[in-house]
Amino acid sequence: MNKNFWTNVLIPLAVWAALIAMPVPKGLPTVGWYYFAMFMAVIVALILEPIPGSIIGLLGICVASVLQLVGDKPSATINWALSGFSNSTIWLIFIAYMFGLGYEKTGLGRRVALNLVKVLGKRTLGLGYAVAISEFCLAPFMPSNTARSGGTIYPIIRNIPEIFESRPGETSRKMGAYLMWVGMATCAVTSTLFLTANAPNLLGLELVSKTLKISVSWREWFLGVLPLGAVLFLTVPLLTYWLYPPQIKSSAGADKWAAEALEKMGKISTKEMTMAGLALVALLLWIFADTQINPTMVAIVIFVAMILTGVITWDDVLGYRQAWNMLIWFGTLVALADGLKMVGFLKWFATSTSGLMQGLPIMTVVVLMVAVYFLVHYMFASLTAHATALLPVFLAAVVAVPDMPLKTVAMLLCYTSGLSCLLTPYASGPSAIYYGSGYINRLDFWRLGAIFGLIFLGFLLFLGVPYLQWYLALT
Repeated sequence: MNKNFWTNVLIPLAVWAALIAMPVPKGLPTVGWYYFAMFMAVIVALILEPIPGSIIGLLGICVASVLQLVGDKPSATINWALSGFSNSTIWLIFIAYMFGLGYEKTGLGRRVALNLVKVLGKRTLGLGYAVAISEFCLAPFMPSNTARSGGTIYPIIRNIPEIFESRPGETSRKMGAYLMWVGMATCAVTSTLFLTANAPNLLGLELVSKTLKISVSWREWFLGVLPLGAVLFLTVPLLTYWLYPPQIKSSAGADKWAAEALEKMGKISTKEMTMAGLALVALLLWIFADTQINPTMVAIVIFVAMILTGVITWDDVLGYRQAWNMLIWFGTLVALADGLKMVGFLKWFATSTSGLMQGLPIMTVVVLMVAVYFLVHYMFASLTAHATALLPVFLAAVVAVPDMPLKTVAMLLCYTSGLSCLLTPYASGPSAIYYGSGYINRLDFWRLGAIFGLIFLGFLLFLGVPYLQWYLALT
């Protein structure tokens, strides 16, 4: 028990009590306000973490269930409480950890990492760009950024820091924390740059088509965000290097050392080849068969194949505490975030926000709507849930504003789906995986999420808005 334990316990309770003591906002059901108060207490507790995050999530579920804040009868309440564990992204995250275990147990991850170090390992910044380029190459073909970043990129790059004696905990800042954040931040950028790099992008445009009768092609999406995406992609490894610097900056001789280590490893083993083959099958199915078989189902099939072929054992799976902890932690947060929609809080919030903007200059409304839509992701544990719950409400609000550039604001709102995936440890599948690696500590993740979130939002508003208006005017 740390010395700040009781302070960290009392602060969330004080937030809860203070919100409950306030008058219930007009138009919001009382139960919605009480649930929001409990939800904010959970978020504050997750930031301070007096007890493990998984227990905080379970505690929030228990409180909401016992007080019957969600559901009109016990059967409905328990269905909500367990709903997070039926979410496909939760299981994709879990199996992404198992992919990482397979890379580790077979030695394939170390072999690939050594090859990256051999080619680009003279400087840590070079390794940062290697991570970013890997993400960029896969992004246009994989609509699931959890499968891409969590199931393909992360299991490989997690092996690089260990080569330099950088492990979760005291030595994480040597190199591991830097590389993990580059992976996370680059995922946010590539998920925005390509329409097909993030499933909520496609969902968002479907909602735009139904609500506004406006269609956006892959080409329009890409060219509409290209300057913003290019600037962010090229600067993320460098920006991270400045704001969250690794302790190991220069690794002269690392390329030669990596070549020698590869020689010592010898020829690729049968288990390594099996793991590589299974990973390749998963990658091809994720890219080319996403309409025939769900990405999570692909992951489950490959996971079972890993056990049957002896790449990993069932005892390995049972003993992987980090993966099980993440399953419970993220599963409870998905349910808690979904509760905000069920009690009517999100609809009330979106309607109230749009009402406050009536009478303001058009471009001011555009900027404020995009900023609010982006920042409200702090209340979501899923990019898809965010788009499903709020995008139709925001689109309906902008339609009512005379002279509103509907296509501009619709595309800007959709672009935020990718950029917001790094705001919190629970903001998306990739954020849960990179946070769960143990390399980036709790406070650092929240701090970096806020800093990079504001940087990304600033670029979107001050570079993206005028450019997108100019581009759409030409087409």
